[in-house]
Amino acid sequence: MKILSDTIKNIALEIRTGKTPPTSNHEYFGEEINWYTPSDLDKGKFLGKSRRGITGKAISDKKAIVFKPNTVLIGAIGDIGKLGVTSDFSSSNQQITGIYPDPKKVDSQFLYYWLKAHKQSLLDKSKSAIVPILNNKDLGQVKILFPEYISDQLLIANLLSKAENLIAQRNDSIRLLDEFLKSTFLEVFGDPEKNPKNLPFTTLEKLCSVIVDCPHSTPVKSKEATNYPCIRTSELTNGYISWDSMQYLDEDEYKKRTQRLIPEAGDIVYGREGTYGEAIRIPKTHKFSLGQRTMLFRPDYKKTNSIFLWAMVRSEFVYRQAKKKNSGSTVGHVNVKDIKQFRIYNPPIELQTQFAQIVEKTEVLKTQYQQSLQELENLYGSLSQRAFRGELIKY
Repeated sequence: MKILSDTIKNIALEIRTGKTPPTSNHEYFGEEINWYTPSDLDKGKFLGKSRRGITGKAISDKKAIVFKPNTVLIGAIGDIGKLGVTSDFSSSNQQITGIYPDPKKVDSQFLYYWLKAHKQSLLDKSKSAIVPILNNKDLGQVKILFPEYISDQLLIANLLSKAENLIAQRNDSIRLLDEFLKSTFLEVFGDPEKNPKNLPFTTLEKLCSVIVDCPHSTPVKSKEATNYPCIRTSELTNGYISWDSMQYLDEDEYKKRTQRLIPEAGDIVYGREGTYGEAIRIPKTHKFSLGQRTMLFRPDYKKTNSIFLWAMVRSEFVYRQAKKKNSGSTVGHVNVKDIKQFRIYNPPIELQTQFAQIVEKTEVLKTQYQQSLQELENLYGSLSQRAFRGELIKY
């Protein structure tokens, strides 16, 4: 397979940046034409309905531009490299640039996957500023490698599309497991707002043996990964620890941050500032400490189960209580004294245990799905690299 090299400018028939019609003129906004913003990108290869639309009048008055079908849209201001392919005539705001490739040279789906795999090339071309900007001239200078024949490009695009679909299916499976646990909570205990099972209530403080706030200082992080992770609100994701952004401490810093209490497996870490309301259970794997904006609940195991308390704290019922007590203006913030007084179900411990057993079995399955997802993502990365080196198609 012969691989050609050229610039995006030379393989494109059009490189155009969108714009925003005057918002004061309501005649320019409607449902006639999809008008994409960066939040509409990275939702899948082909773009669907935009969150906001414009009218034909905005186009005819030249207050917006039109992209042809099969134009590859790229986020070019702020979050550089977000992608999508147009399915119909459409438009966008000024944060998005569209590339309409010459169909005799490069297929739009191939271009989409090439840009997805080479996001760093776009970032390298963007101007250094408070808000990164990739202008049309610099975008056009990005060099692209592509098979000589469109048929080979389509083979590569179809292969990567299949791998991408498998990843999406696995993500859906994980999402459905999370939804299953939420519905199981309601099935076992009922909606706390209505309390159909007439369960007793208490306060969070009365179900915990200890509640501590985080140290009010910025931790001094280690330059390398250690056995002392420091959990911040950014690591609290969908009820579980996100390790992607984890920061680590050395042993001395860990000891300083755990003087009041050493976190134990089963303790619950709760985000009380910024993205407040999320919580995780501490596993047995490491020696954890609290980062800023978090606090720790240690269940009183004579009264409650760690898994039940974790699910309860993450429920919509408790989140609404936190929202009412939010004292922040720009950054959300819930006071420790208010958190201690959250109203919490206090069901029989046997019922809590029944729920916990379901959660544990579901989490085993979720772990398997996550491992499978990681393998699929690794496979996709390997296929992508080999594809753009011309190693997948042999004659």
